Amino acid sequence: MKEQNSIPTSKVARATQFVKTGVKIGGNYLKHNVKKIIDPTTPKEELHQDNAEDIYESLSELKGSALKVTQMLSMDKGLLPRAYREKFAMSQYSAPPLSGPLVVKTFKKHFKRSPSELFDTFEMSASNAASIGQVHKAELNGKPLAVKIQYPGVSESIGADLKMVKPIAVAMFGLNEKDVDRYMGEVHARLLEETNYVLELERSVEISKACAHIPNVFFPKYYPELSCDKILTMDWLEGLHMKEFLATNPSQEIRNQIGQALWDFYDFQIHNLRQVHADPHPGNFLMREDGTMGIIDFGCIKVIPELFYDNYFALINFDTLEDEAKMNEIFKTLEFIVASDSAEESSFFSKLFKEMIYLLGRPFGEETFDFADDSYFEQVYLYAEKLQKLDELRNSKVARGSQHGLYINRTYFGLYSLLNELRAEVSITKPDWLKSQKLKGEFA
Repeated sequence: MKEQNSIPTSKVARATQFVKTGVKIGGNYLKHNVKKIIDPTTPKEELHQDNAEDIYESLSELKGSALKVTQMLSMDKGLLPRAYREKFAMSQYSAPPLSGPLVVKTFKKHFKRSPSELFDTFEMSASNAASIGQVHKAELNGKPLAVKIQYPGVSESIGADLKMVKPIAVAMFGLNEKDVDRYMGEVHARLLEETNYVLELERSVEISKACAHIPNVFFPKYYPELSCDKILTMDWLEGLHMKEFLATNPSQEIRNQIGQALWDFYDFQIHNLRQVHADPHPGNFLMREDGTMGIIDFGCIKVIPELFYDNYFALINFDTLEDEAKMNEIFKTLEFIVASDSAEESSFFSKLFKEMIYLLGRPFGEETFDFADDSYFEQVYLYAEKLQKLDELRNSKVARGSQHGLYINRTYFGLYSLLNELRAEVSITKPDWLKSQKLKGEFA
């Protein structure tokens, strides 16, 4: 993979890159429209492919929050055409890496020494490169280490990048501009935390220790003396990412074992720690043929406020949805329904969100759930398409739903997607107060 010798860090340089991307996208639409004139049956697949290539190429050079947004979008399978999802998924661990001289420069800036002076061996070629940083393999005193290095200028450019990526998201992906505005502050806050490796080190140690009892998961040891605000050093974990792991054709028993470990990991964090590893993409999990799984990258952690937790998860117990008064009270607390809604709007959005909860919460209504059920995921994707086309949502004068739901919803969507790829059947563990008196799998 071609390495980058520099990253645009100034506002002007990064804005120029966004403008270039916009020009390329405009050219792609022009080319597509000309073809449509000649042949009205011309499909959009080529347009999607060209746009995906141009957007990914441009944002890969920028790194940081711009590339992180594509990673988030790639996880949302109901939102984007396949061409975008597949290309943007590369940002999880296959972005173009920084060149050796830039890596050395980063070490000398923060440690006053080069990598070769700090470690016995240090592989100058990155093992993988993502949106915020890249990882190098090193060794010290016979122990293999993973050294994560943050790209220059990432934290300083977050605010400006999000402003520039917003119109692309609104125009190309059919998003409601009010929703984008509403959640931009939440994304900004999480991205700032992701660029703080001192905070990530603290959280990594804390959550790894708290989750050490969970069967079939393991975590790296972290090294504060070899870490700083822009560099994080930990044990090198052996294992395979999802795609490579599935290529080994693991047995159903092993798939289920890893799937159960994933479910238990998230269940414990959310309901016991009230904070969660909110970046469940395949690049953060290393799977082994014995059914165990290494978990890395605690940069994106969502701390769950008590009021949000109590109300959000009360809806996962379908008994709550049978209590109209209680349900509507929670809908107002979570801002699904707002004070300015007319009676007609309140009724419409109540029915819509109730339907959505029955669908997305279906696994919680079962003792065990088979995530290999593609018909269920097809329903989810079709429902997502339906929501995108609803004029009532697109034209709503207010954004609906608490901003705290953004990363919680994304966490569960990412978890469901991982379990679907694994084709795993898992036992749906949950707190007793979330267990419905009458399990319900379908919206009536």
